[in-house]
Amino acid sequence: MASIRLIGVPMDLGASRRGVDMGPYAVRYTDLRERLERLGHTVEDVGNVAVPFREDAERGAQRGARFLGAITGVCRDVAVLSREAIETGRTPIVLGGDHSLAAGSIAGAAGHFAARGERIGVIWIDAHADLNTPGSSRSGNVHGMPLAHLLGHGDSALANVGGVKPAIRAGNVAIVGLRDTDDAEREHIARWKIRALTMRTIDERGVRSVMEEAIAVASDGTAGLWVSFDLDALAPEAAPGVGTAVPGGMTYREAHLAMEMLADTGRVVGLDLVEVNPVLDEHNRTANVAADLLLSAMGKRIL
Repeated sequence: MASIRLIGVPMDLGASRRGVDMGPYAVRYTDLRERLERLGHTVEDVGNVAVPFREDAERGAQRGARFLGAITGVCRDVAVLSREAIETGRTPIVLGGDHSLAAGSIAGAAGHFAARGERIGVIWIDAHADLNTPGSSRSGNVHGMPLAHLLGHGDSALANVGGVKPAIRAGNVAIVGLRDTDDAEREHIARWKIRALTMRTIDERGVRSVMEEAIAVASDGTAGLWVSFDLDALAPEAAPGVGTAVPGGMTYREAHLAMEMLADTGRVVGLDLVEVNPVLDEHNRTANVAADLLLSAMGKRIL
């Protein structure tokens, strides 16, 4: 059984649509802590990272990346909490909030392992690649940029919040469930040699084959896996309350199989659960789905 640290990041600065800042509260409301403890885990909830108001965050804005300064500051705090959790034998579970927080959570974990001469792999389960930079983004929304910054591209401050640049290697990253990319992201996937396992790949091969490949990529020469799960990876019918919904995603059971397979590896060192938007949800349904998926990732079984 694991010792878990829950970290809330109520941030929507990376997105244009409001509401995901309430995600950590909605997911906790599902009795998440108690359900994890019933699985036998020890759970420490450190509360929420402080996030500035949008009006104050404007001071850190710059062309091509809205609220970049404020987001970088939040990610720096998240990186510290993530690293401290691993250093004290805990598994950090980060509840978002928009996906820009992953530039901090993963960087913090990577910093811990880099100090030991090791590295981690990342499985990025998401409808979007999140591989834009301030120079390539059309929207300026930083939640479309965290993976690029973890790979060392884009803004130098955001790319170095964990003290290691790049935080992760492209050869140890697998994106799963991808179905909405722009021209710049397609170029970056090709140029940076990212393993992108799209919804077409899932349709053709099934989740089991796709996850076996993703796990192999992220495990190759690494000390463990970080899972970054955006709820928009699911079809909107399964998870309606998300930051940026896209038709044609994974089913409820496909997502559970992915998480169950990750639990089977015994190599998950941390996890993000992001983009739950209660404003767009139905009776907290998406938050409950998010909690269910997290429980599968932490070892809950049907039998």
